[in-house]
Amino acid sequence: MSRAAAQLASFLRAALRGITASPLTSGIAIATIGVTLVLLGAFALLVANMERMLDDVGDALHVTAFLEEGLAPEAQRELASKAATVEGVASVRIVSKDEALARFRGGVGRGAALLEGLSENPLPASLEIGLADGYRSASGLARVSGSLDGLPGISDLTSGQDWVEGYLRAIALVRGIGWGLAVILALATLLIVANTIRLAVLSRRDELEILALVGASRAYVGTPFLLEGLIQGAAGGVLALLLLYAVFRLVLPGFEFGLELVLGGVAPRFFTASEAALLLAAGSGLGLFGAAAALASESRP
Repeated sequence: MSRAAAQLASFLRAALRGITASPLTSGIAIATIGVTLVLLGAFALLVANMERMLDDVGDALHVTAFLEEGLAPEAQRELASKAATVEGVASVRIVSKDEALARFRGGVGRGAALLEGLSENPLPASLEIGLADGYRSASGLARVSGSLDGLPGISDLTSGQDWVEGYLRAIALVRGIGWGLAVILALATLLIVANTIRLAVLSRRDELEILALVGASRAYVGTPFLLEGLIQGAAGGVLALLLLYAVFRLVLPGFEFGLELVLGGVAPRFFTASEAALLLAAGSGLGLFGAAAALASESRP
């Protein structure tokens, strides 16, 4: 074993010895980090699934241009050709009055009986306009709709712009709450971890003074405490992942209906491997920074 590996093993043994020497305070630090990451992870999962639903719905976004009553088939085709030249338009399809009525009958089910008393088809013909890549968003919908608005033969335009903008605002709200909660909980967690490490430093002050007297550097003395905070943070991250996975598998099915409303029918997913690693890294970082803050405060005269 090389000297560096032997030294690292010695630091790890010292860190584990410090954790086992004060199991209560170490357990509190690990539990605090775990609870913090559970709350933040829950917000992260919600935002990730909402954004995923928005991506899935984006492919189905389109603009519908309702045509003026009595517009001749030739004029409809000419208008469709003009619409196809608009920037951001990928496809244009003419939906006749009869096809619009058939779609309506299929969409309302028993409600189609309401149409039986009508002497003529009340639905207008329309252009179903698909969007190019890069325009399947609220801003893209607005740009395409603005370019189409005012074309002769179009009486009205409709799109999912309002829905997309509202959903984006909801995502921004959830993300904002998550970030605010992250700052508050991270500060509280850092304080608890720092106090835990400070207690460990105080309990081993005699040993540390002896090491300093024999010439041990500050980095040599402090490395085990940094590793101690890192281990506590990693343990808190593992705890958070286990709790989140248990909730995802055991509790989530009971909220399936509500989640379908929020996610638009998209099946919720758990963290990917890289996202789980990021959560673990966040826990380790909290522990490490808390330990560094404790050492910094102890080193001040």
